[in-house]
Amino acid sequence: MTRPRRICENCRRRGSQDRGRPTRFFGKRAGCPRSRQLALFGNAPIRLLALCLALAAASAASSAADPFSGLPKNGVIFGAYEDFGETEDGVTLEAIERFEKLVGKSPAIVASSSYWGEQTFPAANLALVARHGAIPLIFWSPWDKPYEQSKGPDRFALTEILAGKWDAYIDAWADGAKAFGRPFFVSFCNEMNGDWFPWSGWFYGAEAGGNEVFKRAWRHVVDRVRSRGTHNILWVFHVNAYPGINDEWNVMAAYYPGPDYVDWLGLSVYGKQFRNSGNWAEFRPLLEWPYEEISALDPAKPVMLAEFGVGDFPKSGDKAKWIRDAFRTIPEFPRIRAAVFWHERWQNEDGSFSNLRANSSPAALRAFRDGVGNPRWIGRPQKIVP
Repeated sequence: MTRPRRICENCRRRGSQDRGRPTRFFGKRAGCPRSRQLALFGNAPIRLLALCLALAAASAASSAADPFSGLPKNGVIFGAYEDFGETEDGVTLEAIERFEKLVGKSPAIVASSSYWGEQTFPAANLALVARHGAIPLIFWSPWDKPYEQSKGPDRFALTEILAGKWDAYIDAWADGAKAFGRPFFVSFCNEMNGDWFPWSGWFYGAEAGGNEVFKRAWRHVVDRVRSRGTHNILWVFHVNAYPGINDEWNVMAAYYPGPDYVDWLGLSVYGKQFRNSGNWAEFRPLLEWPYEEISALDPAKPVMLAEFGVGDFPKSGDKAKWIRDAFRTIPEFPRIRAAVFWHERWQNEDGSFSNLRANSSPAALRAFRDGVGNPRWIGRPQKIVP
């Protein structure tokens, strides 16, 4: 996640992800590599979009039923988060259509958030996205207002979830998902290998078992949702490409709750996001090692770049080139079936701006339109689902 008001000073100390070619160092606490990373998609037949859902559904008996079968397996599903406001849940048709017109292709996946602090189910957002013919991706986050990073657990602490304090809310959310009826993605407790969100293993004992607390909480929530007869959710195990704390207890595998609890494997892959922290890093080296690490968790589950993007800092690097490289590179990794671009701009506490939008410059927008225009990038079908 790349929410401006949640970025503390420690989180501005970008880690290995922003230092040119990343390192695989595991040792004492390193600089926080921050959060979210974005991805995109394109325009093609509904059969290809359905493929991704099919692959995930086949991975676990209690996963969302696969409404599609026998579909081609080439191509990458294009998705986007389209700057839906400070709490990332202000989904509007106008914002979606504005983004589509801007980039020249309609995302087949539309991302937004659902925070436990709101104590609601995003029924209207899901319905709007579905009517538009896209698949919703919800970042479901046990986090309380004012949603500040690096503050540690709040009333939605993983231990409180495990104690059953929030079972009624989980049940109500599950009932809302069941009523929606269509398949949709849920990224629950994303980037848990960082040290910025309150569900990070760092806050629950770190090497003394923080990852085990996380796994128990994940299983509790998924079991609770499924016990309501809700089987249309595709669960995304969504990690940051590089850990906030470089130590062996904090690797991706340490948090993996098991194949029966996960349908898709997700990555956040970001380039430079802040003017005064971190060096420029090109896209391919940012993806290579994390792709290997997350693919090793399961031999068959599809991989999603659940977030990817980069800021516009001409004195540091060429954003247009970064975007071109991303669109060319992602389809080369066979396990990646979907990618969601993070289209957002915000002002930082020091007065600088972080502009991850596709149109941060004319050159960036040209690169984006050219890249997503490749037929290997699959967007939503033009026919709107009623």
